[in-house]
Amino acid sequence: MSGIAAVLFDLDGTLVDSAPDLAGAANEMLGARGLEPMPYAQLRGHAGSGARGMVGQAFGCAPGQPGYEALKDEFLARYEQRLLRLTRVFDAVPALLDALAARGLPWGVVTNKAEFLARPLVAAMGWHAQAGSLVGGDTTPHRKPHPAPLLEAARRLGVAPAACVYVGDDARDIAAGRAAGMATLAAAWGYLGEPADPAAWGADGVASAPQQLPALMAALQIDRAARRG
Repeated sequence: MSGIAAVLFDLDGTLVDSAPDLAGAANEMLGARGLEPMPYAQLRGHAGSGARGMVGQAFGCAPGQPGYEALKDEFLARYEQRLLRLTRVFDAVPALLDALAARGLPWGVVTNKAEFLARPLVAAMGWHAQAGSLVGGDTTPHRKPHPAPLLEAARRLGVAPAACVYVGDDARDIAAGRAAGMATLAAAWGYLGEPADPAAWGADGVASAPQQLPALMAALQIDRAARRG
């Protein structure tokens, strides 16, 4: 993987499976109103959109509509209280991060999750000392798919954006990475969102499991070397 200087990851749906706690917070809200909980499978696919996705699915309420801000604030408060109850690292992610460390490749996290939620989650996974940068949805004035958060992460790592690979499980992750001038890899084990076909997102590669990423990164490097040649 020589020539690739750093790897940046989305958080929810890419490094960690936080959908059970996100869905749990939404169902707590429904239960508090005497409503039936929604099936987990119906909520999981929207976990990558955080509060917007959960409130939208559970209450049919979108940003800008009456009552949305109050529902969002309640959701975030409930989710913060159960942030780590059921959330787990995806299988093979620890081995992947160890492999990056063994190669001397720095890595960081770029998420649309607000920092007050992202930081304790990253710390609980034991990554606070490993991650070279953590950029949340409120770190810069913009959120993905805007490239600003990715550019800030690269700046903090001291790496040129063109030497970074960004890995994410949503179309907006790939759009943000491409806009930042980075190579991109789609994490097809994640939540996927809409459109749900990662092959259509325009990523440089698609991984169905974390253990496939090193080979895809190596292939990216070979392709770059061939273009230079």
